Amino acid sequence: MSNNDPAQSRPEQVRFDEHGIDPIPASSRDSTPWQQFWIWCGANIAPINWVLGALGVTLGLSLVETLVVIALGNVVGCAVFGLFNVMGHRTGVNQMVLGRGPFGRRGALVPGLVQGLLTTGWVGVNTWVVLDLVIEILGQLGVHGGTGLRYLVAALIMALQLTLALYGFYAIRTFEKYTVPATVLVMAIMTVLALAHTDPHWTAATATTTGGKVTAVTQLLTAIGIGWGITWLPYSADYSRFVRTGASDRSVFWSTALGMYVPTVWLAALGACLASAGGGSDPSSLVTGAFGVMAVPVLLLIMHGPVATNILNLYSCSLAALSVGIRVARWKVTLAAGTVASLVLAVFLQAESFAQAFDNWMSSILVWISPWAAVCLVDFFVLRRGRVDVAALYRGRGGRGGPALVSLALGLLAGWAWQYGMVPALQGPLARALGHTDFSWLSGGLVAGGLYYALAVRARRQVTADAAVAAEAVS
Repeated sequence: MSNNDPAQSRPEQVRFDEHGIDPIPASSRDSTPWQQFWIWCGANIAPINWVLGALGVTLGLSLVETLVVIALGNVVGCAVFGLFNVMGHRTGVNQMVLGRGPFGRRGALVPGLVQGLLTTGWVGVNTWVVLDLVIEILGQLGVHGGTGLRYLVAALIMALQLTLALYGFYAIRTFEKYTVPATVLVMAIMTVLALAHTDPHWTAATATTTGGKVTAVTQLLTAIGIGWGITWLPYSADYSRFVRTGASDRSVFWSTALGMYVPTVWLAALGACLASAGGGSDPSSLVTGAFGVMAVPVLLLIMHGPVATNILNLYSCSLAALSVGIRVARWKVTLAAGTVASLVLAVFLQAESFAQAFDNWMSSILVWISPWAAVCLVDFFVLRRGRVDVAALYRGRGGRGGPALVSLALGLLAGWAWQYGMVPALQGPLARALGHTDFSWLSGGLVAGGLYYALAVRARRQVTADAAVAAEAVS
């Protein structure tokens, strides 16, 4: 899009996003920190966060223990998320291209491909939550369409998501700005109604031993505590790159971190309260059990959250595809992403337990995101002091690809070793030896980040030494 496009002077107009993965020029960076808050708030006001809160009770913790883990864990996860948004604001570059700094242009293909698959998987997960909720409420109203009704509802939801994602950032920003405040108000009313008709059990817990509680706490930290903010790290710069250049890093950090923290903790706490009162962990059961047919008037607004989340997934999927060198029209990438997401949706529909399926999903993606994120953080904020040669990201190989890939590989191994999922394949030897705890995000991040720093410093010293030897030989 030309920098003198008259649409640039009308930031509220929904226009087609043609920027791709090139750095966003200052003339197109018209988003504000407040708009970023609404983007991330909207993406997390969704029934899926009720399920995440309910996981604590499902895993055996009391309501009080669940609330403490969710509130404190998200302080850490959302703070890291805020730092990643600062990266995008400073550079105007999307997250997967920023990854070329430590991984090199070829090395960044690996995280880019994983991110592309990850985003499509999330579309399937979030659509499942909405689909199950709609079918449950329609059933209470006497509408029973069987498999055909499920496919029809899924198709309508997917079509809306694909349309918004096609238009990109500008449509996403406008959609969130005008719909999220109304959704927040409705959710606040629903929260009051739910708690007024619910008798939460604050201290009752099925995990009575110390070992059982520690295991449950670490699993909850992975799923909704620290882990939830970490799962959003590969997306962050994709949107903060549009924030106006005059905005401060502090305002970007706080607007994005709070945009993630407030709705996540709020809805997870609500889900935990409902689950402690016997509402179960299934999303449709949580909603219909608390409201019954009262949920019908606000059904469309409840659906807003997953749709708002999935348009981010689909948009970031197209950026990931462009970042790895797939040169096709964005609508084709979006359509392909929707197809893969539909397959993931089918898998979740066949799962016997949503809680188990979701725990396995979260465990598998955090194992790679944590070490990748640690490498990126160390490279940007420690080694480069928060400054990147943007032009270098788009030419040649660049970066220290070897050390980053080695660190990522060993970080993956360390993460798996201390991972304790609900299936044997996701239960590492270290996790089993240490009381079935799950600190995969911590072990993977520390190993990858620490090793990358050591290898990068060593490589830098070697380059300096070689330069000194060469200079001495010339003289």
